[in-house]
Amino acid sequence: MAVYAGVGVLSAVLGQGAVAAQATEESGLPDIVVTAERRPDSAQSIGVALSVLSGQELAQRGVTSVNQLQYQTPGLEAVPAFGGGQPNFRLRGVGFDDYASNNASPVGIYVDEVAKPFPIQTQGMLFDLDRVEVLRGPQGTLYGRNTTGGAISFTTARPTQQTSAGIDMDYGSFGLFHTEGFVSGGLGSGLAVRLSAATEQGGGFQHDRATGRSLGDADRVGVRGQIAYDHDALSLLVEGHYGRDTSDATGLYLFQPLGTIPADPSNGRVTGWGGSSQFAAVTGIGTDAKPFRDNTTAGGHVTAALDLGPAKLTSVTAYEQFRRREYNDWDASALAYAGTYFNSRARTFSQEVRLASTAAGGTRWIVGAYYADERLRDHFDSDFMQSLGFVALTSYRQRARTIAGFGQLDYAVTSRLTLTGGLRVEHERRLLDDFTTSTAPATGIGVGSGASRLAYTRVSGKAAAEYRVTDTSLLYASASRGVKSGGFTAYNTLTPSQLAPFRPETLYAYEIGSKNQFAGNRLRLNGAAFYYDYRNQQVQSAIYDPVYGAVGKIVNAPRSHIYGIEGELDWTPLPGLTISQGVAWRKGKFDRFQDLDITASTTAGATRTVSRAGQDEGFPHWSYNGSASYRMPLDRFDLTAQADYAYHGPQDPVLLGPVFRVADYWLVNGTLTFGPRGGPWSIGVYARNLLDQHYDLTRNFFLSGVDIAAPGRPRSFGVRAKYRL
Repeated sequence: MAVYAGVGVLSAVLGQGAVAAQATEESGLPDIVVTAERRPDSAQSIGVALSVLSGQELAQRGVTSVNQLQYQTPGLEAVPAFGGGQPNFRLRGVGFDDYASNNASPVGIYVDEVAKPFPIQTQGMLFDLDRVEVLRGPQGTLYGRNTTGGAISFTTARPTQQTSAGIDMDYGSFGLFHTEGFVSGGLGSGLAVRLSAATEQGGGFQHDRATGRSLGDADRVGVRGQIAYDHDALSLLVEGHYGRDTSDATGLYLFQPLGTIPADPSNGRVTGWGGSSQFAAVTGIGTDAKPFRDNTTAGGHVTAALDLGPAKLTSVTAYEQFRRREYNDWDASALAYAGTYFNSRARTFSQEVRLASTAAGGTRWIVGAYYADERLRDHFDSDFMQSLGFVALTSYRQRARTIAGFGQLDYAVTSRLTLTGGLRVEHERRLLDDFTTSTAPATGIGVGSGASRLAYTRVSGKAAAEYRVTDTSLLYASASRGVKSGGFTAYNTLTPSQLAPFRPETLYAYEIGSKNQFAGNRLRLNGAAFYYDYRNQQVQSAIYDPVYGAVGKIVNAPRSHIYGIEGELDWTPLPGLTISQGVAWRKGKFDRFQDLDITASTTAGATRTVSRAGQDEGFPHWSYNGSASYRMPLDRFDLTAQADYAYHGPQDPVLLGPVFRVADYWLVNGTLTFGPRGGPWSIGVYARNLLDQHYDLTRNFFLSGVDIAAPGRPRSFGVRAKYRL
């Protein structure tokens, strides 16, 4: 079920679930409860746009990665850069296009309140979840990192005192096998543990056009352990996790011919790969090696909460290591035109401390502090041997330190009117060091030694008002300011001028919305409208160098704006039948942006600019998602039919031109599940991309003249079984 729910505090600490759903067929829709600002509130009573999906819903719809949420949530996009492992998230049109490992996303990703500062860290498996919350708009006055677009928060299932265990398995087309399981129980004296694990294998649907070799099989595993202690005023949760992804990478396909290799724009299952002997000598990757991933993550966190009576003190301490080794072929052929290899090591440490009021009454408050230390060692190699005559080698180190203080106050002026004010002060320092770009064989191209620094202090905040018109109708309005970190253009840098940092971006967000329940809580209708005033928006563009010509760089567009509307509906017209719908429309334009005119600059041999004022930003204007579920009682059993569907509007990349337009598409999925009513097991069948829609996730070029696209998965079928003890 998707609803607008409360701000916030991303999960209740230590075993207190932040979302509870309790309803019968007679009472209508379940009441979604969130612990906003560390106290339980009905989602319908809080004036902030948030969509919530339970772990059960995610599993039923086959969502095993954060990228798949774009088909379950209005206004969210998750695009793999060049079809590789680096995701670019966009929420309400606020996004950031970058294939490098080192820069932050405007959409924050959290797992159990712990931020994932590098987007590549978000690509592990999702399993044993309690829920996910997708919060729209600038964040930062209540927790964690500062963002302009919003936050996606995953909460894992918690240890329980009651002994329980379960396993889920499914097998589908292309040999895809997925299984996950858990065991949980109490150890006495307020102590409980939970161990969960998951694996995914197979599923490759592509093949090499020349040799017929298959590509795309998954090989992923994840393990998580939790120990919870709860006694008197103290609660403690210790969590550790490990993940390994040694899957094949997704192959790209050519939508324009490459020399004598024909394009096949209607068949994303045909691809190709291959590298040069020089590239193999540098990286150790064979000339005919399949594109692959070999990524590992390991870490954990300690969350402690102390009840002080009128307030609760919470501490979240987290550490994580991530290793990325990823090989992609971005010319989709056996030619050594544009192969890429990422070799990255990241370490992150964060500490958050909060003090939040717990006493009943019309005033609620929270104050806190946040510290993060991020370290990255990165190496990026590009195989241009047959196209440019060399292999490009880039390496660098980056360190970022963030320290922030935040707070928010809610004050009930009357029983119907509540005012909210929030403030955040943040200081961040980023250092890019030991930067080198060279070629093999040596050509004199590159940067022998480079470094760059960025430091800033920014203030952000929020002011809001909520007015309860009736017991089942709420109006709200808010104005907020969010800040996203600046950073560096790090890859294939040819000239030191590319290393100059791009500045932080600032977003002024204005929103009005309404939440309503009708027909005895059988119908919910929520909506919002927003206007975003963008300052120094971070844009993938280029600069002109007298020696190398136009070279890629992330720059700041001084002024731009985005506006849009959203609506969500949940309806249970008949016992056993539930319908959910979500729709979002948004549009963005540049107001003031003198961008590089690549053609004119190349002709003149000097920098020439073109005004982008009034130009559309190119992201999809429309998105739509929905689901329908009907439970049919059969004596002591239930037969449940469920369908979910999504529409993704066309994308017109501003800086790439109409050739790289990503067409709109529909996706339809369905499941049929059978099992005893209230029993421990169920079996079912499913279909994904039922209409066998051919669609692209992205279109781009890494090297001029090599036009590539990343395909979505074709139609697949499967069977599923679940057992709970």
